[in-house]
Amino acid sequence: MSSPTPQSPATGVTANIARHLGLMAQSHPERAALKIPRGRTPAGQIDYLTLTFRELDAEVAAWSVRLRQAGIGRNDRTLVMVKQGLPLIASVFALFRIGAVPVVIDPGMGLKNFLSCVRRSQPRALLGIPLAQLISRVFRGTFRPVRSRVSVSSSLTARLSTVSASIPATEAPALVNSASDELAAILFTSGSTGAPKGVCYEHGMFEAQVRLIRATYQIEPGEIDLPMLPIFALFNPALGMTTIVPEIDPRRPASFDPAKIVQAIQQEGVTNSFGSPTLWTKIGDHCAAQHITLPTLRRVLCAGAAVPATLWQNSRTLLPHGRLHSPYGATECLPVASVSVDEIERQSVYGACVGRPVAGIEVKIIAIVDGPIPRLNAERVLPGGEVGEIIVRGPVVTTIYDAMPEATALAKIPDISTAAVAERQDDRSRDVANSEANTGVWHRMGDCGYLDANGRLWFCGRKVERVVTATGTLHTEPCEQVFRQHPRARRCALIGIGEGGRQRPALVVETGVRNSAEVRTLVRELRELGIQYPHTKDITRFYFRSVFPVDVRHNAKIHRLTLAHWALTAPGHEVESEV
Repeated sequence: MSSPTPQSPATGVTANIARHLGLMAQSHPERAALKIPRGRTPAGQIDYLTLTFRELDAEVAAWSVRLRQAGIGRNDRTLVMVKQGLPLIASVFALFRIGAVPVVIDPGMGLKNFLSCVRRSQPRALLGIPLAQLISRVFRGTFRPVRSRVSVSSSLTARLSTVSASIPATEAPALVNSASDELAAILFTSGSTGAPKGVCYEHGMFEAQVRLIRATYQIEPGEIDLPMLPIFALFNPALGMTTIVPEIDPRRPASFDPAKIVQAIQQEGVTNSFGSPTLWTKIGDHCAAQHITLPTLRRVLCAGAAVPATLWQNSRTLLPHGRLHSPYGATECLPVASVSVDEIERQSVYGACVGRPVAGIEVKIIAIVDGPIPRLNAERVLPGGEVGEIIVRGPVVTTIYDAMPEATALAKIPDISTAAVAERQDDRSRDVANSEANTGVWHRMGDCGYLDANGRLWFCGRKVERVVTATGTLHTEPCEQVFRQHPRARRCALIGIGEGGRQRPALVVETGVRNSAEVRTLVRELRELGIQYPHTKDITRFYFRSVFPVDVRHNAKIHRLTLAHWALTAPGHEVESEV
């Protein structure tokens, strides 16, 4: 049982995001909070370990005691390397509770990137499975700042249940009274178009996210969620939802068995789920082949990349009583906008509609600039319908990257003077100054797009992946939409060959076609599609691959810059400019 929530003299309520779990434990103690799969029953049903909100709160209390005993306290950065499900939720909420700062790094980004993230974040403590502890010993120099280590079982099931049940509430550390602008966590980006960056989240930002997600999607307490991105499970105690842990390896999400996900949805009456377009396309294909629908689902949130037209269309059959939504945002700010199946224009070849900005979020389109922008001038803002760089402002917009002042300067546009920042000399103090000064900060999404006459935002592609030719600029999404119409093209990627400003556009197609005669036919048919539109008529070179390099987190973001480098030496197929 959690200890009473301390009251803030200024606001009457602490901003510590962990307070929501204690409130749920008090108001709905016997409601299921978490279900972790641990095998199959003799009848073939999924066997779950179930924890109520009271039991989960007790787990967090036990974790809090253990962390404090290990010497971890307020403001201590703690690298979290545990399994999804109970270990992740319980340990992170315990860190929030004692005022420590969890540092969460994507497990599949590769060892080199991972070590770079650890080196930059300078964690004082490590909370990890045996493999994580071994890595910290092997790479001793990178983990030198670590002073406290807490070992965690590699099992997905509870290991503290018997201990936590015996801990009196008086022995558990009290919930730290955190201010809304106090650092709550450091969450790393996936690094799909550059080096991964640590995003600094404040408690007030998490609170704003919960508020906007609940209001935008009309989520009600008592719903059942199956989150296919583990970190999204952390929102559920605040939203009052039961978390069903999916049978997915977060290091290799695309290798999952869709039948297991469908069984979990049907067996547990899941009402809500989050996953990438790649994962939901795989689930949708399985359901279509087996003539299955998912009537309990009220909503599916699909993000991480543009949702393909076929998934929008198929969702109407797949979700007879629900709706597919695509929230737009980033690790640095989520949600920004949202679009549902009822609003989508599936035949568009001029970008992907991502909907209207959610309440409290302001969106502008500015002229594309590759360098820093010290101040937002009215002259930079583009009129409706014109493609430019997307910038956003609002309560969920983070203000700094951890220990990366150059990246912060590139991604943020302050609305007020940054003179105080210039006076700070070292990296970390500059980060603090930025956090203090940029109360009206605009975040540059790194995406290109436009606002239409109805105030809807359209995504056209990543800024760094645009192709700048001698005659103009091509953006990935509008061009790829044209060629994705071909039934043999699983995925497409626009790339640029050559130097910026004089690049030659080309298209890489993910397909199983290998026969030379079929390749020639496919090239001709793709070219015939391209000449129908002004923005694709000059694409005459095509490459083919059986598998695209994509991000691990969503298995949906195509590494187009990697493909462009590969194409420098790969065999391409040329078509005459006139057909």
